[in-house]
Amino acid sequence: MYHRITQGEAVNLYERSAEEFENDLLYLRQKKIEVIDFNELEAVVSGERKLTTHAVIITFDDGDHSWYTLAAPLLKKHRMKATFFLWASKIGADSFLSWDEVKLMSSYVWDGGVRPFSFGSHTMSHHYLMTMKEATGGGDAFQAYLDEELGGSKVLIDRNIYGTVEVLALPYGDGAGDPDIIDAALRHGYRFIRTSERNVTGTPSTDLLRLPSLPLLDDTEQELIGGYLGIE
Repeated sequence: MYHRITQGEAVNLYERSAEEFENDLLYLRQKKIEVIDFNELEAVVSGERKLTTHAVIITFDDGDHSWYTLAAPLLKKHRMKATFFLWASKIGADSFLSWDEVKLMSSYVWDGGVRPFSFGSHTMSHHYLMTMKEATGGGDAFQAYLDEELGGSKVLIDRNIYGTVEVLALPYGDGAGDPDIIDAALRHGYRFIRTSERNVTGTPSTDLLRLPSLPLLDDTEQELIGGYLGIE
């Protein structure tokens, strides 16, 4: 899980320099860790696909403009897939991607017609969902709120990409496993929910509506990736 990529040295916990990001990609290649997407993960979990090595999904949260200028070129260079989660109401604002840039990224195609860059929702307003559940009193009021945050953001993003949104990333990781959030996600056509819980996944018991992640922060060493996967 990444957030903002910087041209120079990262100065914020949730930033990662372009140099370190490329080192991450090189580390994955050196350790023969395959980069897959969420649909491929589902095939692994179901047993339809067998992995011959460890694998990861590369994701980005929020919608920073650096995805277009720094992250995407490096991903193209190393021919790796990624999923980008958009804070939908912020797209077009200062320091965020424009909808035209989102469209261009989603239209990038490899030989054979594969689109390596997919987009998911990070909700419309990026609020703490469980805080809003408490504030609304839950029930129908909370579901109406989720209809806008999950449903409205999906509709908006779908209008501006090739393909369709199928993955939700919970803002701040808040609400992992909550049945009301899961019900709303399913109602609006989501097939996967990525949380901020730290773990590995990909076994038959994997819950695709509660997927963990590993944040790559300003000072994260590449070896931590291997450590999570049991690679020395």
